[in-house]
Amino acid sequence: MSRYLDPKADVVFKKIFGDHPHLLMSFLNAVLPLPADSPIVELTYLPSEQVPAIPEFKRTIADARCKDAKGRAFVVEMQMNWTDSFKRRLLFGASQAFVKQLDKGKDYVLLQPVYGLGLVAEIYDRLSPDWYHHYQLVKKGSHDGDIIDHLQLIFIELPKFPVHSAEEKTLRLLWLRFLREIDEKTKTVSHELLEVPEIAEAVELAEESAYTQAELAFYESYWDQVRREKTLMSEKYTKGLEVGKAEGLAEGKARGKAEGKAEVAKRMLKRGVSLEVIVEDTGLTYQELEQIKNMR
Repeated sequence: MSRYLDPKADVVFKKIFGDHPHLLMSFLNAVLPLPADSPIVELTYLPSEQVPAIPEFKRTIADARCKDAKGRAFVVEMQMNWTDSFKRRLLFGASQAFVKQLDKGKDYVLLQPVYGLGLVAEIYDRLSPDWYHHYQLVKKGSHDGDIIDHLQLIFIELPKFPVHSAEEKTLRLLWLRFLREIDEKTKTVSHELLEVPEIAEAVELAEESAYTQAELAFYESYWDQVRREKTLMSEKYTKGLEVGKAEGLAEGKARGKAEGKAEVAKRMLKRGVSLEVIVEDTGLTYQELEQIKNMR
């Protein structure tokens, strides 16, 4: 029986999508919002860019960068643990790919669209049922589709996309099922996935036997890093809650103390006590006393 590795892990993701352009082409055609009459027909890989790392996630982003025969560029990143910085990182990478299309002196008319695709292995928007998030530049208040479509970002929350039935066979759904369903716990692969030649090939490339001992060691270290980063984020969240609670308590005590002083000052003012005595007894300033007098 074959043992499978999780294709969301760096070494597996790159073996499937970083070494086999026809598989990446099939995947991108399935999941990107490309014009119906303009699918990707050929892909070549771009040099890996030095995109700044997200501090919390130093090693857990797998990526692939390529362009097609039309010159359109595609930046694909797979992230296990979500952070809002991931949006900015993908925007940065896609913007770099857009800017670097032109050499000095070239005409802007030569610029081609760039698509940034962020695949996220956890839910990050719990207030919305949407799992497919498409961003592009749109004129504010426009109702006539006034769009600048040369830079587009797409984020997909893998755990949220709905599988209505096992028989549903759209290519987008099947590729996303491949990413979500295949991992170390997989015993048998759904025949719906194996019916698509490209996905069947990707399944073979996810088999443990396709990896060297060095790659398997990197695979294990990758998951150790994912677990460490998730623990780190959880600890930061817990610490943030504790700090917020402590700050709220301190603020509440301070406010209560200030309100108590104000009440004492109001009673002393009613009794005609001099301002000098009230200031000395309560610690309030003359300006604060004037405000209290005006509120009476």
